Amino acid sequence: MAVRYELIKTCAQTGARLGRLHTPHGVIDTPTFMPVGTQATVKGMAPEELKELGAQIILSNTYHLFVRPGHELIREAGGLHGFMNWDRPILTDSGGFQVFSLAENRKITEEGVTFRSHLNGDKLFLSPEVATHVQNALGSDIMMAFDECPPYPAEYDYVKRSTERTSRWAERCLKAHERPHDQALFGIVQGGMFPELRRQSAADLTSLDFPGYAMGGLSVGEPKALMYEMLEETVPFLPAGKPRYLMGVGSPDALVEGSMRGIDMFDCVLPTRIARNGTVMTSQGRLVVRHAKYIRDFSPLDPECGCYACRHYSRAYIRHLIKADEMFGLRLTTIHNLHFLVELMRQVREAIREDRLRDFRNEFFEKYGMEGNESGF
Repeated sequence: MAVRYELIKTCAQTGARLGRLHTPHGVIDTPTFMPVGTQATVKGMAPEELKELGAQIILSNTYHLFVRPGHELIREAGGLHGFMNWDRPILTDSGGFQVFSLAENRKITEEGVTFRSHLNGDKLFLSPEVATHVQNALGSDIMMAFDECPPYPAEYDYVKRSTERTSRWAERCLKAHERPHDQALFGIVQGGMFPELRRQSAADLTSLDFPGYAMGGLSVGEPKALMYEMLEETVPFLPAGKPRYLMGVGSPDALVEGSMRGIDMFDCVLPTRIARNGTVMTSQGRLVVRHAKYIRDFSPLDPECGCYACRHYSRAYIRHLIKADEMFGLRLTTIHNLHFLVELMRQVREAIREDRLRDFRNEFFEKYGMEGNESGF
């Protein structure tokens, strides 16, 4: 088996899991946050910088790499690891989320999805077999099954048909998978906001015995409380001996709350995306460093942070760079935000080890100014 999950302990306060994920490119301590490198790069970051801030695994996007530069070119380069000079684990999504996000440019059939390229309008086709073949060429440690992500809100009958199709597609992905010895293929649980469909999806996928399972179709516009409810309705039906991945979730509150509900892996573009708007996460909550009030603020972004940006540069300097459209300013906010989430997950793991994750959650939320505030972003 390419990937193996090792459960180390369960938090007595919350039931959160401390574990290790063994992969061909190294061991990942869980729960963990995975920075997103959509086009074989985490925007603004060199691989060495990601390692310095403690990133254990990164995520890349099958659809975008399929469109450009093409999976065969990446295969020639020795796979994604060689192509982008990253020797730690990589997870690739299947392109299924683009079925959701590019709704105006696609047509779904039982066979697969026909797209218009977001770059030039060219006609493209993704199916369970194509998505699996592309990911085999990319050589990621963890591949995702091709699925359909229903929008929110959506009618029960539509979500039921979609979820049943995702289960059939999952089986086709397994049959098409050419490298199970060195690439793990994870199934994706769908079902929208309907607990019985979530449970049915979990039953369908666990019967196929994937090495890991993702929760898809969440963080698509629903209230956070509903997302947590869906986790509570679904996670108990997933095997304890395999990793659980909550897709597309990366706000600080959701990382803590998701961990408390038994999730091991998270990813999101949030830290890099808001960094490019001059917004940073700090121990005291959100800070928009481009605002005028920081023009003469010579303190670091977060006095409690030990990242490269906070060790060397002030809010005033970073604000100046952003206002002057200097790339270095956005690199510094990106470094800081990624460091903040990686460090948050280290603290979550420590709290699980010491059976105090609920206490940690309450202290963190109070300090971050999150009580009564659904997201903080």
